[in-house]
Amino acid sequence: MVYAEKLPPHDPDAEEAVVGSLLIDGSAIDRVASLVRADDFYRERNRWCFEACEALQARGDPIDQISVGRELGLREHLDDVGGPAYLSHLVATVPTTVHVEHFAQIVNRTATMRRLILAAGDIAALGYADSADTEAAMAQAEELLTRVRGTHVVRDFVSLHDVLDEYMEQMGTIGGVMDRATAPIPSGFPDLDRALGGLVRGDLFILAARPAFGKSTLAMNIARHAAGQGHVVAVFSLEMGREQLALRLVAAEAEVDSHLLRLHLIPESAQARVTNAIGALSDLTIFLDDTPAQTVAEMRSKLRRLHASRPVDLVVVDYIQLISGPERRNENRTQELSDVTRQLKAAARELNAPVIAVSQLSRAIEQRPDHLPQLSDLRESGSIEQDADVVAFIHREDKYYNEEQWDRRHAADMDAPYPHHLVKLIIRKNRHGPTREIDLYFRENFSRFEPVLGTAAPGA
Repeated sequence: MVYAEKLPPHDPDAEEAVVGSLLIDGSAIDRVASLVRADDFYRERNRWCFEACEALQARGDPIDQISVGRELGLREHLDDVGGPAYLSHLVATVPTTVHVEHFAQIVNRTATMRRLILAAGDIAALGYADSADTEAAMAQAEELLTRVRGTHVVRDFVSLHDVLDEYMEQMGTIGGVMDRATAPIPSGFPDLDRALGGLVRGDLFILAARPAFGKSTLAMNIARHAAGQGHVVAVFSLEMGREQLALRLVAAEAEVDSHLLRLHLIPESAQARVTNAIGALSDLTIFLDDTPAQTVAEMRSKLRRLHASRPVDLVVVDYIQLISGPERRNENRTQELSDVTRQLKAAARELNAPVIAVSQLSRAIEQRPDHLPQLSDLRESGSIEQDADVVAFIHREDKYYNEEQWDRRHAADMDAPYPHHLVKLIIRKNRHGPTREIDLYFRENFSRFEPVLGTAAPGA
């Protein structure tokens, strides 16, 4: 028995209904523009007709049987589609344009199924390639599926009424308390939480500083506090190994010198604190990945797998300049970083979790007399500041002046003591509110930031 080759999923009647509706009522293209694209059409002649309609709309010309026929002629496709007779056929087969959105969704659905079949073939090829790097192959496979998903789900306008209804549903029923799954993540620093309203889910938070200013430490302090509140935290460390990160957490928790801890020279008086700290940290839902030079696609793949088993509440990436960009020709590093930040923002939206991305600052900051960081100092900035919802800089005067230099500069102001271990967290961009400066104290030997004046973090 001979079986005919099975055709990919498609619906010629739905395709003709969409194009025919546009020929009857050109304004209907506005109703389907967010639902279907030209490359969703399986039949080439229907795709050409839809492209002609899009071209007319872009020029502001009317869309009807005559204008589309003329446009197809200019594109040398009129005879290929079957001439004016085919256009007349399309008009005759569509009694009304009322259901054009329904048919557009069918065209998009079948196109998604075809793309899924193609992706399956590419995934099969990855399997047959028998790569030694299983994780890289899995990441490529998941990226192929993500691209298919991106061609199917389309957002469109919704009424303010619906948005506010959704907001009210997210608010708790008692005392206006938000649902834990949608509430912002507390940072552990009261002034920072007041300034930002907590770490908002779906936000990209850029935390930047020059080397050795404590940006990685601050990010991990926030991660530890969030985990202490029962949240699931994923940490990508592209610079430090997981053992080093873990020891920093232990040093901060036990209040012991991180250098002595690393050398196994813990004083006997501190050994009990270290043991208790390890016990407390072991109960936290913090997951560490120290793979160097990975891509955002690989990171998103790992996050999806973790999120499937334990919904992720916070992501920390340390640091952004070490992420490998996509391999594309004629693309410089600034363009690569722009693509990285866009993907990190997309990951935040996809997981509905804030992403803290640590970033380096350029040397330009050291050439200014006040050394105050600006948004333009973001190293290889590209679109970092545009994509970020929040940009905060760590500024330390004690990194630029010793005590003698400080006294000379402030000889006229005796009330300006040397800012030893005092840090300013400068919020230069805040999509949700005003910018401001926050004072912190850095207990560097303990790898720990604290609020100034001993202000306790809520829930600590």
